[in-house]
Amino acid sequence: MTDTIEQPNLIRWYYEGLKQGIYRAMKCNTCQGLTFPPTGCCEHCGNWAVEGMELSGDATLLYATHNLSPACHPRFDKIAPYVYGHLQLREGPIVQAIILGVEPTPKALHDLFNRGPVPAKAETIQMEDLTILGFRIKP
Repeated sequence: MTDTIEQPNLIRWYYEGLKQGIYRAMKCNTCQGLTFPPTGCCEHCGNWAVEGMELSGDATLLYATHNLSPACHPRFDKIAPYVYGHLQLREGPIVQAIILGVEPTPKALHDLFNRGPVPAKAETIQMEDLTILGFRIKP
């Protein structure tokens, strides 16, 4: 699915999608590159001719660590400590997100590291004031 989104509504479009469990990016009409999270122009070539698209939510966890204390923003205090990672989306972009289902302990992170890159699936996390993106490791 592609959408043409006016610049002022782009952030709202992204977060409304998250509330519905829809993960959205921008696809460039010139170089076909994907920009995630979505912005008004292509992060690869700078072109403004971009269209909204839905992502699968499938990813590969490349690296994970625990958060530092205190949390990076007060909205995360209630879920800290947590695991944070770098993931490559099936569609290509690399993102950073909270990793669900992994304890923020040295042993759990060591075990995860030893498994190597692992598949993950996007999920939304409802904070008090905002729906955010997270990923859960697939068994």
